[in-house]
Amino acid sequence: MFSHSEGSKGYNYSAILVHIDFHGPAYHEMQAEFIELVSSTGMQIVTILSGKRQSPHPKYFIGRGKVDEIRAWVDAEQADLVIFNHDLSPAQERNLEQFLQCRVLDRTELILDIFSQRARSHEGKLQVELAQLQHLSTRLVRGWSHLERQKGGIGLRGPGETQLETDRRLIGNRIRQLRKRLERVRKQRDQGRRSRHKAQVPTVSLVGYTNVGKSTLFNRLTASRVLVDDRLFATLDPTLRRLRLAMVQPLILADTVGFIRHLPHELVEAFRSTLEETRDAALLLHVVDASSEERGSLIAQVNKVLQTIGAEEIPQLEVYNKIDQVEGCQPRLERDASGRVHRVWLSATSGEGLELLRQALAEYFPVKRPVDLPQGIHAYQ
Repeated sequence: MFSHSEGSKGYNYSAILVHIDFHGPAYHEMQAEFIELVSSTGMQIVTILSGKRQSPHPKYFIGRGKVDEIRAWVDAEQADLVIFNHDLSPAQERNLEQFLQCRVLDRTELILDIFSQRARSHEGKLQVELAQLQHLSTRLVRGWSHLERQKGGIGLRGPGETQLETDRRLIGNRIRQLRKRLERVRKQRDQGRRSRHKAQVPTVSLVGYTNVGKSTLFNRLTASRVLVDDRLFATLDPTLRRLRLAMVQPLILADTVGFIRHLPHELVEAFRSTLEETRDAALLLHVVDASSEERGSLIAQVNKVLQTIGAEEIPQLEVYNKIDQVEGCQPRLERDASGRVHRVWLSATSGEGLELLRQALAEYFPVKRPVDLPQGIHAYQ
């Protein structure tokens, strides 16, 4: 699997992007997100090639004419990579690499590599490695001949095993090891959640599309210094902080990974223990980019992921962030027919409207009796 560890230091890699219109919804938004994904890796984009098809070509995913066009670009620009904003089958990926004579990545591999670059904690690195290996295990048959050679020579008995079989066995062993280690981490998380439940301390989880300002809001509310970066998936590892506000019972605020369209299944599975912090929350603060023209579509995408992890029934409070980027937009509360706050408009960057969010939390979580909070989580006034 391609590593961005070198490319992230500078523009050492050049990439040709391919995005095909299969007459589905949000084509232009998907293309813009694709460009942003690749740009966040530090790679240099040579060009983006598009086209229209009714269905994928069984051999190359795209038609032979488009393959010839990509090959011409690869030869002319000496591009290092061709990246598809689609999921390719192992056979399609292998056929493309053989014809183009360069490395080919599909959308899932691109996202997995970005996650690998962003992971910082021990758990996050384990989760990403597991997802990468699960994906790689289906793609071991590639265009390199060493995978087809058998071990042999003096002193080796029997037919031996092919390098491909060896790779599969080693990957299978590593996947089992990672699952065992992540299971231990999951049990530790479960213990932490049970301690919070026993202490009757509700968890409020920040969710939303990636790069909508969740970490900025988290820092504002808890006086923390969680990494804030204007890049997709800047935050991978969940961060928990105790939150004390006037007239609000003690809360645990959780900052989690942002979602995107078509989040790879391997990542959803690998990050399940992390996402359980969201599934077990008492309230979701669904952060929305108020300045985005596609915010309705992005809200739907987040809700789709929440449904995938079993969190669709948890109450949501929508937080429309970045009002400082919307002309004439003022901080305000919106209530539903029953009079309950269901939407807050604010700017985490400027601080406008934060008091309204605190007011909304006070209505959701009125002060109860004092409790002993679990150790290991910092509290902020």
